[in-house]
Amino acid sequence: MEKATFAAGCFWGVEENFANLEGVTATKVGYSGGILPNATYKDVCGGRTGHAEVVEVSFDPTVLSYEKLVHFFFEIHDPTTLNRQGPDRGDQYRSAIFYHSPEQQQIAKQVIEDLSKLDRFKAQPIVTQVVEAAPFYDAEEYHQKYLAKQGLKVCH
Repeated sequence: MEKATFAAGCFWGVEENFANLEGVTATKVGYSGGILPNATYKDVCGGRTGHAEVVEVSFDPTVLSYEKLVHFFFEIHDPTTLNRQGPDRGDQYRSAIFYHSPEQQQIAKQVIEDLSKLDRFKAQPIVTQVVEAAPFYDAEEYHQKYLAKQGLKVCH
């Protein structure tokens, strides 16, 4: 199994989207990319931790490639809005790919370059950050698989 970590707005919907992909073996939501160790939802929503709401995806690369995961990531959110997805605003809702290897970094950057050339986002620049994976702090249990527990498919 391999691991991928993505930030694309509210982690509830992002997790639900990734959890339903063939080849994904597990998902969990949490916080990463900031300065506060052991961050909590309250800390992150306070806007002073630098953490993003993220989804850590475990996947079987013999079934689902990292490149396909990255393409899917760009299908499920707007990577052209800085620190915002839908009604959610703040740097905790930024678009980011946290890579776990040089290969993942290269793939993420190549996908961004390819999508930019295709003008997929109507001449809007992609603002997605591609950064090395930072410590991941699990979100509180009530956030894990939140939409599935509520019987919902989307949160907005």
